[in-house]
Amino acid sequence: MKTEPVVMGIETSCDETGVGIVRGHELLADAVASSVDEHARFGGVVPEVASRAHLEAMVPTVQRALDDAGLALGDLDGIAVTAGPGLAGALMVGVGAAKAYSIATGVPLYGVNHLSAHIAVDTLENGPIPEPAIGLLVSGGHSTIMMVEDLAGKVTQLGASIDDAAGEAFDKVARLLGLPFPGGPYIDRAAKDGDRAFVEFPRGLSAPKDQERHRYDFSFSGLKTAVARWIEARRADGEDVPVNDVAAAFQEAVCDVLTRKAILAAKEHGVETILLGGGVAANSRLRGLAAERAEAAGLTLRYPRPKLCTDNGAMVAALGSHLVAAGVAPSRIDFPANSSMDVEVVSLANTL
Repeated sequence: MKTEPVVMGIETSCDETGVGIVRGHELLADAVASSVDEHARFGGVVPEVASRAHLEAMVPTVQRALDDAGLALGDLDGIAVTAGPGLAGALMVGVGAAKAYSIATGVPLYGVNHLSAHIAVDTLENGPIPEPAIGLLVSGGHSTIMMVEDLAGKVTQLGASIDDAAGEAFDKVARLLGLPFPGGPYIDRAAKDGDRAFVEFPRGLSAPKDQERHRYDFSFSGLKTAVARWIEARRADGEDVPVNDVAAAFQEAVCDVLTRKAILAAKEHGVETILLGGGVAANSRLRGLAAERAEAAGLTLRYPRPKLCTDNGAMVAALGSHLVAAGVAPSRIDFPANSSMDVEVVSLANTL
């Protein structure tokens, strides 16, 4: 007799076709087909290329996940799919596939929020989430501080980026430094041999005048511009650009602001646990600095292994499993993909 729900999750919000299967908090399969190499020559993700790649990869990736888990579609208790936010065309591929599988099998369907899924994936590594908790979600499209009171339905946004997300800034600065796409891993690698104090780059929205209106918000556009101007001035003087040092100084500015504001949010809301998630959560300096500051503040920091930080189907399955276990009603079959889905909508079960 089953004691925990078995859920398949489908993720197609950007350039990874992810299919994961979980039983409760146990990861059974995590199959990913990435189209990142197809986008690299453009220096960023091309939506139409991503959508076509999802179409080609969907069926074989689902089958690979089922084979890895040793299951058939009929063994599932639920199918969860990212309904938003993300690239509209890419989302539609995943949502359409999930609906087809649900209709064909009669398995209940859950349209879920990509951002909440990044938080839920922590349960596969560290078990149930202590609620309330502060979620610091840092990715290519989002830099968000969330209050997680109930992962099944009550998530509140405390702050977010008002311009470039952290991951986007990493990509743009990597391009300035002549590093490949996606920029995050290459900057992290270069920074290990650099001097974090080489240049004091600006910390956006950290001045006293920003504390009232943008207390938990982020801004990385000005930082990106500051790095660009510094590099231009250096080259104009005929000097070489020390890539490792600039990478380290830039990375430090980003991680400093992210961790300071997350710690502040936890302390001011009386929360003892911070959950770090999203693709940039794989960054070694962000993990290290967050751990240092959380320990100094008497807080607990949790994060999954790097592979589960980037977009994947396992995180969607983890959230779906949580919703099934909590008795949340499935979504209606006619729910839409929503590229600008509100961060506070965990699932579409009760919103249509």
